[in-house]
Amino acid sequence: MLLGKKIAVVMPAYNAEATLRQTYAEIPHEYVDEVILVDDGSADRTVEVARSLGVRTFVHLANRGYGGNQKTCYTEALRHGADVVVMLHPDYQYSPKLLLAMASLVAVGQYDVVLGSRILCQSAIRGGMPVYKYVANRALTFFENILLGQKLSEYHTGYRAFSRQVLETLPLNENSDDFVFDNQMLAQIAYFGFRIGEVSCPTKYFADASSINFRRSMIYGLGVVRTALAFRLQKMGLIRSRIFDPNGSRLAVPEPAVPAPGVPQPAAPESAVPAPPVPAPAVPKAAARGGRTGAG
Repeated sequence: MLLGKKIAVVMPAYNAEATLRQTYAEIPHEYVDEVILVDDGSADRTVEVARSLGVRTFVHLANRGYGGNQKTCYTEALRHGADVVVMLHPDYQYSPKLLLAMASLVAVGQYDVVLGSRILCQSAIRGGMPVYKYVANRALTFFENILLGQKLSEYHTGYRAFSRQVLETLPLNENSDDFVFDNQMLAQIAYFGFRIGEVSCPTKYFADASSINFRRSMIYGLGVVRTALAFRLQKMGLIRSRIFDPNGSRLAVPEPAVPAPGVPQPAAPESAVPAPPVPAPAVPKAAARGGRTGAG
């Protein structure tokens, strides 16, 4: 609990066994009420490690993509009564130590959304970000700032904090299940007039950190351009895009329930199921799309 607000940390996971323990250990648990991990068909022991840490864990029986993973993350966080939701990748690329600062800015009502910016810290390349990704980040951010009317330092970070109102208002189910979900979500946030803040966030690139390859980066970049153009054309009244439709499909979140002692967790929506208690049979794995937890 932070300033009277219930804080949930959500971790969209794919093959995060090697880094999950370290990421979890640095979360400021004295302020965090829920830690939720959604596994997207990992081929390693991510689910087993999460259960051993006591993390509330859900499993996609078939890989649904990075965007599809986030939809389940936010649905479960809202279902468990979160007032502030922070997305933290379990690959240890972003420092969990900044989580409290980001959540605080939302909890006090200063911002509706807070981004952990790798660009503000001016050490992205020293931290290992490939030069071509840095250049693409700056170019796409410049383009998006013009079309979206914002002044953000970057749109492509995977470290984000949201108010409950944002997650309940945006038509997130209209968004892609792929990596461009992140960008579509920020465009929606700008379109619906929510306030966006940023904090400086050092980042680390290493063998076990999530990152998509050049081909997937190109697909993501084209998706970013399409999203920004759709935003501007929608504002000009020239098109009607479903992702900016105020009546578009939102996350389906039932009222949170308080289970009686000994009652199992309620079933999760669609293809996500709560991870069974230890011991448990292995969950069937499906071929993964993208193979990472973020576009960074």
